[in-house]
Amino acid sequence: MEDQIKHYENKLAFEMDPSDLFDALNDGEKVVALDTRKAFGYEVEHIPSAINIPHREMTIENTQHLDKDVLYVTYCDGIGCNASTKGALAMTRLGFKVKELLGGIEWWKFDGYATEGTNGKQAGLKIECAC
Repeated sequence: MEDQIKHYENKLAFEMDPSDLFDALNDGEKVVALDTRKAFGYEVEHIPSAINIPHREMTIENTQHLDKDVLYVTYCDGIGCNASTKGALAMTRLGFKVKELLGGIEWWKFDGYATEGTNGKQAGLKIECAC
């Protein structure tokens, strides 16, 4: 049972769902959504206020302007994409506090949250999380 408890504690320590990210962003917490896809994906559609650093371009040089006291929540397209995992690993190796967004931008949109970009969408009918 102890292994199982540790497993779930680790999941919560390193992952965040869209509802929790939305609340953290709106409550003014020290959190930044970090889009880890290539720039063209970010330009088409991204989480409002998110920054874009493709995981393949994460280096000491191009992350030195970022605040290491902030929690960065990495995301990509969704469960069929691992750019957020690669980005979370790279950012952690660079010394940042990181969590990964469950379901990426697809679950963000599924929950009804707005997006920005050339295909950005207004907030839709929000499906309230029962958790």
